[in-house]
Amino acid sequence: MQSLKPLVLLAIASLGAASHAGTFAYVSNAEDGTISSYRIDAAGGTLQPLATTPTGKLVMPLALSPDGRHLYASVRSQPYSVVTYRIDARSGALDRLATANLPDSMAYISSDRGGRYLFGASFGGDVISVNPIGPNGVAQGETLQLIKTGRHAHSIVVDPSNRFVYVGNLGVHRVLQFAFDEHSGALAPIDAGFAPAEAGSGPRHSAPSPNGNFLYVLSELFGSVTTYAIDRKTGALSAKGSFDGVPAARYKLEKGLIRPPLGQGEKVDDTPRIWAADIKVSPDGRFVYTTERTSSTVTSYRADPVTGALSYQATIEVEKQPRGIAIDPRGRWLVVTGERVLRWVFMPSIRSPVLSSASPVRRLAKVPTG
Repeated sequence: MQSLKPLVLLAIASLGAASHAGTFAYVSNAEDGTISSYRIDAAGGTLQPLATTPTGKLVMPLALSPDGRHLYASVRSQPYSVVTYRIDARSGALDRLATANLPDSMAYISSDRGGRYLFGASFGGDVISVNPIGPNGVAQGETLQLIKTGRHAHSIVVDPSNRFVYVGNLGVHRVLQFAFDEHSGALAPIDAGFAPAEAGSGPRHSAPSPNGNFLYVLSELFGSVTTYAIDRKTGALSAKGSFDGVPAARYKLEKGLIRPPLGQGEKVDDTPRIWAADIKVSPDGRFVYTTERTSSTVTSYRADPVTGALSYQATIEVEKQPRGIAIDPRGRWLVVTGERVLRWVFMPSIRSPVLSSASPVRRLAKVPTG
């Protein structure tokens, strides 16, 4: 029996009629090539294992359609592809609909707000892509646009208005900015095409505020979160401030180093270094959460809805090497997946929504073995 390896990302879907609504979590297991499914018991705060679905070797980033009815899974082994699943609203079961080619190994995928296009960002290929999604919700293999970036494009997200797209370009320390045409799927650079980040910081993942006024960008190498204001007319970004999210005195971590692309080894040296991973904003926009893998922690911040400024709340220790996090649509639960402790999924409560050692942090569900 081999333990599944919950490596990179998870997605949470909440759908169905009120009397039969279900909320489900999906975790990609890269080395096993599978996706684990869970039902979230919102009242009791538990994860109930449902199924393990074969997908493809090195299945990693996941994305949901805006209506939560389809799950997209990027396979990073050759031939690079995206698998489309239909989600059963009552049971959470995944029905495989189609597999389509992708132009490169995508470290991140997401859909536009209209559910018509799938975006991809390739860390090793230094490109971003746009592929159409058919009216039946199935991602298509025809790439509409393939844009060369600087080294190591690591994420791609659309703003709430569906007019602007932002890319964390880790290797050149920039956040790329594009105008998005939701009718044609075309991306066009805004102004110079990027907003600078702090030199050496490595912008990785980002998350827009629900009101569309701000973009919060996580630095993989510094562990900091930078608030960018979004010009609502043009989409241009302007940095408003940065907050260090790794308590230096507590964990004594050096600044991080850029890791090699997938398949080229991850070990850099033996120095404990900052290695931040994921960022999410609560549905009401008042709180931001980030993960750091070397210290195995989640940090929470309070976000000012008017200025976008962050204030530190707490840092808690969670699963070994936490990579992907997701928040349920009601903002009550934060799900955390760890890369190195393979048997458990953590789910801290964010009802209060301050995370602390006193918050309920429970081992809720074993990852099934097979």
